[in-house]
Amino acid sequence: MKTPQLPHPNLAQALGLTVELYIKREDLLDPYGSHKGRSIPHMIKNYTRDGVREFVISSSGNAAIAAIHSVKIHNENNPDSQISLTVFVGQHVDEHKLHTITSLITNHQLPITVEQVERPLQSSTQFAKEKNATLLRQSTDDSALFGYHELAHELSHIPNLSAVFIPVSSGTTAEGIATGFETTEINPQIHIVQTLACHPIADTLRTSPPLVEEGQRGVTTSLASAIVDKIAYRSSEVKKYVQSSGGVAWIPTEQTIQEAIDLLKTEKIEATGNGALALAGLKTALASGFVPSGAVVCLVCGR
Repeated sequence: MKTPQLPHPNLAQALGLTVELYIKREDLLDPYGSHKGRSIPHMIKNYTRDGVREFVISSSGNAAIAAIHSVKIHNENNPDSQISLTVFVGQHVDEHKLHTITSLITNHQLPITVEQVERPLQSSTQFAKEKNATLLRQSTDDSALFGYHELAHELSHIPNLSAVFIPVSSGTTAEGIATGFETTEINPQIHIVQTLACHPIADTLRTSPPLVEEGQRGVTTSLASAIVDKIAYRSSEVKKYVQSSGGVAWIPTEQTIQEAIDLLKTEKIEATGNGALALAGLKTALASGFVPSGAVVCLVCGR
């Protein structure tokens, strides 16, 4: 399940880096299209081993896509042990993501349904109780962490790796990678990146100087629209791993995210704001005086 992690010397030069810069292409994780394909299939596989046959998920993006692919693959390989999935998406879901989700279930024989509702998390929780279904919720389920250990092991093969920049919503990916590094021989800095529209975990990591300047407050939407978890149950654990590794939390401006999108285009990488967020975090870090001691890697987490 390896994805490309290649150095980009021209990009490093454009940023003024004197160390190697790697881009980790989780958007090329086939067939899932995002890093969620590390975790969601792992969760489903573990639960089906315990006899679970019905799942539900609240997601308007990559997690739902990964879950649908996982259920389809399981059912193709296990015709006598089928599992089902109900996906709840919000009313304001990105149209491209919704099209991707619905196009995956064009075969009406599939035991997969998608429902668009006002409160998808509340609906999925209620469905899980009423139907005795298992809720696939990475932010509160520690089984989600182990799928990212493989990602950490892949990253550990980057020579002289000193820092990893990770886009963070719930914090599951960052915590999973950090715990994965504990099983390797390296301990790179864990840098997390959030947005002006959603940054609860970043707020716990640095308050002086403030991460968000006065003139930037009040932003409610971001080019990185996948960063949405304002509850952040994993904030204390993520804070622990970031601090112990010597990392920092970063909140780039929307202009910086756009600049990161444009920079990736020069490397023939077509990224959304979500995919470019880690690079935007690195740009913000460098502008703030960050000097890496060795190679740096930015995760392009999804399409």
